[in-house]
Amino acid sequence: MSIEAKTILDLAEQFKEGMVADRREIHKNPEVGACLPKTKEYVKKRLSEMGYEPVEICESGIVATITGEDTGKCILLRADMDGLKVQERTELDFKSENGNMHACGHDMHTAMLLGAAKLLKEQEKELKGTVKLVFQPDEEGFTGAKTMLKAGVLQNPAPEAGLALHVHSGSPSGLVLCGRGTCMAGCTLFRVRVKGVGCHGAMPETGVDPINIAAHIYLALQEITAREIPAKSPAVVTIGKFSGGQAPNIIPQDAVIEGTIRTFDRDLSASILQRIQDISEATAKAFRGSAVVEEMASAPPLINNPELANQMAGFVTELFVESPPPVQSTYGGRKDEKSPSGACTYGGRKVYLMDEGGMGSEDFSSYTYEIPCAYLLIGAGTKDENPLYGEPMHNEKVVFNEDILWRGAAIHTYCAMKWLEQEETK
Repeated sequence: MSIEAKTILDLAEQFKEGMVADRREIHKNPEVGACLPKTKEYVKKRLSEMGYEPVEICESGIVATITGEDTGKCILLRADMDGLKVQERTELDFKSENGNMHACGHDMHTAMLLGAAKLLKEQEKELKGTVKLVFQPDEEGFTGAKTMLKAGVLQNPAPEAGLALHVHSGSPSGLVLCGRGTCMAGCTLFRVRVKGVGCHGAMPETGVDPINIAAHIYLALQEITAREIPAKSPAVVTIGKFSGGQAPNIIPQDAVIEGTIRTFDRDLSASILQRIQDISEATAKAFRGSAVVEEMASAPPLINNPELANQMAGFVTELFVESPPPVQSTYGGRKDEKSPSGACTYGGRKVYLMDEGGMGSEDFSSYTYEIPCAYLLIGAGTKDENPLYGEPMHNEKVVFNEDILWRGAAIHTYCAMKWLEQEETK
């Protein structure tokens, strides 16, 4: 292990209590969407305490920079800050009580990047360029990245590479997963508004039932992936919301369907959305109603630059080549005494490279069409380590291992420093 790597790891471990405190404070007060007043003020305050001058370039979008030797090189590190409209059902002492939840680990991401900010300040004289720290709202709604790009996040200074880190429940704590190429699906959120004619439930012939129309649209949409798309072209159409009516004896005026389209091909996603519109309009007309389809938001497929992904994976391997696995957490006094000591490895590896991707989506993808990017996943615990870990992402009972926070901060810091160092020598 190089001295630089050991220095980063030692410092990260020293600062881990502060990262846990940051994470828990943010976890207790989750905010949803594009406006995160409490979260952004907390992040700005912490950055200011470290000596940064944070700038809010758009609503709740924060940028801070640090430059050592001004080589003209710049790398972007990004964390998302928003939560989900999920009522938390964990037994954590610091659980949320406001009806929202950090069920996707964005509180972890924010704490890791704040930790990296502190580490970078400690290593400022060793930096061979500039690191741009980006704290972003509304990843879940797929508007945050696009808004920050429009606000100029890639300008003044202009980064030449980007890195993001996301926790992954169900993977061994500390294991880093790295895809190459198109490794996450694009996602389009859509809404179908069905309009009928309301009437009394005793006389359905006097109205037009929008719930009946919506039900037929729902069934017809299943044929898109089943009969219109080649089996070798991954595509998923999911309806996650179906609403209509307020009373059991009244046929309502309207019904609403909301869902997602996920593919690895932007053109395919566009054609599926068009087919949803065709089917919805034709089905509604057949039953004497009408339907309007709208795109609510979207994120394109995420493309990890293969060269940068390999480079970052090499840095992570180098960083942790001799490091021990993270210590198991003891949330609420609970501890799994059978936790394996090698929880952070996968077949002896600390990094697992993949050439295939899953159907999950992430709005960091918008950055990947502007600059070379690497998006890494870090394992946040399995049930073999602790029975509290391993619930699915977005689940109301998901618990992440806080002992990976310092490791995530070290990854951000070391990868940024090594990339700048190598770029300077080119």
